[in-house]
Amino acid sequence: MMWNRRNIVLGGLALLGSGAVRKPALAAASSYFDGTAVDNGVTYRSTNFSKIDKRWHRQVVKYFSSEPIGTVVVDTRHHFLYVIMENKTAIRYGVGVGREGFKWFGRATIDAKSLWPRWTPPPEMRKRHPELPEFVDGGSPKNPLGPRAMYLHRDGVDTGYRFHGTLEPWSIGKDASSGCIRMFNEDAVDLYQRCPIGTAVQVLPHIADQADSTAQLGQAAPVE
Repeated sequence: MMWNRRNIVLGGLALLGSGAVRKPALAAASSYFDGTAVDNGVTYRSTNFSKIDKRWHRQVVKYFSSEPIGTVVVDTRHHFLYVIMENKTAIRYGVGVGREGFKWFGRATIDAKSLWPRWTPPPEMRKRHPELPEFVDGGSPKNPLGPRAMYLHRDGVDTGYRFHGTLEPWSIGKDASSGCIRMFNEDAVDLYQRCPIGTAVQVLPHIADQADSTAQLGQAAPVE
């Protein structure tokens, strides 16, 4: 089991930092959003899923795994997150993962969860990017964690990694983060609802060959 803790951070730089992802032009970035939605009293921009390649849409797929039902498995190589279900199926989400130097693999558990979490850049990140604020309040349009965060622990110790939303939907399907697993905001909300405290997590370099993405059991799940 390998945990590459170099420059561990609480979340991706997203739009607050420089160089985390090559930002498209403003007009192109805006095309990834479509209107707004309200969640727990917070208004946020909805993802324009018509702009997103269907491979990254949330959907049910055939899946073969020895892991127990309810386990979350992340395939970092192919940029998928799976929630294992019954009858050799799984819910599959497209995700963004750690870029070079920030990749990690291993087992963990979701030991804490937060709605509209506050983001505090760790000291290592602020040394690299002194322009960053000390913190960003939950619900702020500049908060890179989005509407939900699920905190990954190992042996009772916070790993520094999270599942969370994103301000950059174009980064899903890419190596883009500082180690955390990014999701479309709508998918982060969906995963949050499915994963109670104590959910087992396994992060592997690649396992997508075990999942038959062509044998879908249903249409892509509706966007909330």
